[in-house]
Amino acid sequence: MIVEGAVVDVDGARPAYVRFRKGKVVEVGTPGTDSRRGTERRIRGIVTPRPANSHTHLGDAAAAREPPLAPVSEIVGPQGLKFRLLAMLSPEEKERAMRSALERMVQEGVGAVVDFREEGVPGAELLRRAANGLPIEVRILGRPIRRPVEIGELTRLLRVTDGVGISSAREEDADTRAVLAERAHRAGKWFALHASEEVREKPDTYLRPRPDLLVHLTKATQDDLETVAQARIPVAVCVRSNALFQRSPDLSLFAEAGVRLLIGSDNAMLNAPSVFRETEFAYLSGRLLGHPVDPEYLARAAYVEPWLWLDEPGRARVAPGMAGSPLVLRLPPEDPAYQLVTRATEQLIVPTGAE
Repeated sequence: MIVEGAVVDVDGARPAYVRFRKGKVVEVGTPGTDSRRGTERRIRGIVTPRPANSHTHLGDAAAAREPPLAPVSEIVGPQGLKFRLLAMLSPEEKERAMRSALERMVQEGVGAVVDFREEGVPGAELLRRAANGLPIEVRILGRPIRRPVEIGELTRLLRVTDGVGISSAREEDADTRAVLAERAHRAGKWFALHASEEVREKPDTYLRPRPDLLVHLTKATQDDLETVAQARIPVAVCVRSNALFQRSPDLSLFAEAGVRLLIGSDNAMLNAPSVFRETEFAYLSGRLLGHPVDPEYLARAAYVEPWLWLDEPGRARVAPGMAGSPLVLRLPPEDPAYQLVTRATEQLIVPTGAE
């Protein structure tokens, strides 16, 4: 099969053809120059690395009712509605709901998901079981339960996770953050946290100890964003979740500052875990509120930057021998980044033989 149209990857958006054999990329070049002219099935479309959902909380996927109109702390904070609902659900209910959410992402062609998983070691193990056998990379950032931190529990957590993901610097004191970051990094794993979500926090409070990933920064100033960009720390934004709490980060300022942007769908109790919906909403809300963001910046945040952060650069470039398999979408190849960001749906995915 040959896809004629465009490629969007780490090298940007460009006209191209891509030839597949048994789901693998075997040839990429300028349209009209492929080696199999007229002898293979052809379609018009866009080829891109698979998207990644760079910030989720899948543990609350079983709670799908409309959330009440309340501050974020009352919904998903440490004593909020989310944790009361989690306490009411059985492990079996949580596992079924998380697997359903993961299956939804697989249907949309998502290649990886980064989940902030609460409930300590049992919570992380539950997500591992839910993901068993599914064709999606599940990176778990766990959260120990005990405070002060109990080193034995943290050690067990780091054995079954990819690192630690905590609520925020405001909710964890400096000593706790230092222990969590030091132990995670000593184990060769990530330390991540939410920052400047409900109120502005000074960068020093969330950049020390140095995190590997930040989430939200909805209340960050331009100077804050420039500080984060200079530190080369990626930021996962979740625009639909923010909108539920009357917040809208100006992503054009993130781009202007040079922030390495990632896209996430946040709590499964608030939104379906859809990268397609997330990028579309991010683009349209920016236009609506008068701070438009370049669709190439958003496309890179969903389809390219996650693979660089995950240290899998071979999945960020569409080329012969690339790691994994890219996504093919039957979309008009004109203005391809805009098409990906605003029009991609699972119904437009073209099977390549790798599925």
